[in-house]
Amino acid sequence: MAVFDLTQLTLISGKGGVGKTTSACAIALTRAAEYPQETVLLLSTDPAHSLGDVLGVAVDDEARSHPSLANLKLRALDADRLLAMFKADYGAVLETLVERGSFVEGDDLSPVWDMDWPGLNELMSLLEIQRILRAKEADRVVVDMAPSGHTLNLFGLMDFLDTFLQALTLFQDKHRYMVQALSGRYSKDEEDRFLTQMTADLASGRSQLQDPVRTACWVVALAESLSLRETERFVAALANLAIPLGGILINRLTGSPTQLDHLTAFDRIAPQTPVLGLPLRQQEPIGVEALRELWGAIAPAATWHSLAPIAVTLPHLHPIPPGCSDFITEGRRLVIVGGKGGVGKTTVAAAIATAMAHRHPEATVRVISIDPAHSLGDAFEQNLGHTPLALTANLSAQEVDAIAMLEQFRQDYLWELASMMGGDEDLGGLQVAYGPEGWRQIVSQALPGIDEMLALITVMELLEQDKETLIVLDTAPTGHLLGFLAMPTALGDWLGWIFKLWIKYQDVVGRVELMGRLRGLRKQVLQAQQRLTDGQYTEFIGVVQPQSAILAEATRLSTTLQTMGVVQRYIVHNRYSTGYELPPDSFPHQTIVRLPTLPETPHPRQQVEEAAHLLFEEP
Repeated sequence: MAVFDLTQLTLISGKGGVGKTTSACAIALTRAAEYPQETVLLLSTDPAHSLGDVLGVAVDDEARSHPSLANLKLRALDADRLLAMFKADYGAVLETLVERGSFVEGDDLSPVWDMDWPGLNELMSLLEIQRILRAKEADRVVVDMAPSGHTLNLFGLMDFLDTFLQALTLFQDKHRYMVQALSGRYSKDEEDRFLTQMTADLASGRSQLQDPVRTACWVVALAESLSLRETERFVAALANLAIPLGGILINRLTGSPTQLDHLTAFDRIAPQTPVLGLPLRQQEPIGVEALRELWGAIAPAATWHSLAPIAVTLPHLHPIPPGCSDFITEGRRLVIVGGKGGVGKTTVAAAIATAMAHRHPEATVRVISIDPAHSLGDAFEQNLGHTPLALTANLSAQEVDAIAMLEQFRQDYLWELASMMGGDEDLGGLQVAYGPEGWRQIVSQALPGIDEMLALITVMELLEQDKETLIVLDTAPTGHLLGFLAMPTALGDWLGWIFKLWIKYQDVVGRVELMGRLRGLRKQVLQAQQRLTDGQYTEFIGVVQPQSAILAEATRLSTTLQTMGVVQRYIVHNRYSTGYELPPDSFPHQTIVRLPTLPETPHPRQQVEEAAHLLFEEP
């Protein structure tokens, strides 16, 4: 591993589907084999983890040795279990602190712990990584991260946790002030000890993540336009967060002219860090031997400029029946495209919207990206933002801007909720100094799960306005897609809790007009919940590629969607080659739509147009 050495903490991220999990597994396996005196922990924080699928062994939330390498520990974080443990350890302390900063009695806070809120998985993952490092449970920790957008959310949670602790400290300051004013003295309690320890732990964790001697984030990418653009944005974001960049790893190289042009562009992203390359393998690397063989071929990416390209044969492109049905003719209003990161969701979503707009010039179609790591603009070769951009006379596109949406949500609801929770009674200026200020600090940050919530609200408002004939959603990878689909239930439960509090304390807090607006929001949420499970209104389309980890995740997703009541008629088999069918009975309840491998091109818009032709049978 001369060209790739490990820091104490090695984070592996990048655009979905570029081979992050495969790379993380190969790195950890190789390190453990070469340094048997070290304990190497391979950890997954991705809600839809695939470690077991790639390694060919069972992996769960208990760190266990790999069957053939005792010094390699494997673990996939279970956010639900970690959250339950966190509640058991700190729930009572947190309830007491929040009670001290608000008008709410402790018993009224207890129901919050029973609510499932998408986004807490990232928070629990961050805390657990920090705990593992403090406890020195391994000499080296390799983390298979979620795709880049949600990796940045996880890093951003450091700021949220710092601010949250500052707010809780204000609540505790209020308590200290009142106790001392009434009794003349104050003795530290369990809540003081919690705040001191947690503040120290978070400071230590931030120091670790930002220390280039102990930590490095490696970005895995493909020599393709969409991956290049996302890598550029991701590396810039890491620099802003002061997270050290270890280097860039370009996967599945063939040495084609188009790839070589992209390699030159990758070299310019971070000139002072290494850019390494791995070759395309005809067989999927599964298991120890295949992964170590793959990693043995790693080399500086620049060496590919002097190597003969690997021949890749592309099929003749024509629609292969069966294709997708005409969604507008069938009356669908919302098409959601989802699956594992990197399977081609963005291209498929853009292609479906393009095809429907072509076939129905009288209709209005909008395609929206709700993935924090937006690639929709890259696919259309346009600079997209939160304001929709007209691509044709009847097709528009936008990328949901969580920052802009969050600021509007604060103006509409959160600032006033913060004031309400802090209480308005006058205690000699005490509330102004402690209560409301603490709550304002909390809502000034991006809360866990905020992307999913704001994306839901954006889509709800568009559907309610009824201006678009069809909306196509390009979603985040599987784990966070499920968070989006679960958000109506979570947000509905949260609003229900707020209403119960208000009914009990309305004589104290007032805020009748705010409650009216929140009731309107809850009505929207319940309507969205009904629409997501209405097969005549909403169509979910899964995208896969013929790799075992992708198919295993897609199978789990289909089962979960069925449980949630979301209708899924189609699976798009992307990068299809003649004779390479999906395993029989992989998706017995869905129609398989085969999308052939598209030619390499520096212009992704051409691939979108080609896919729009190939996904649908000729009318």
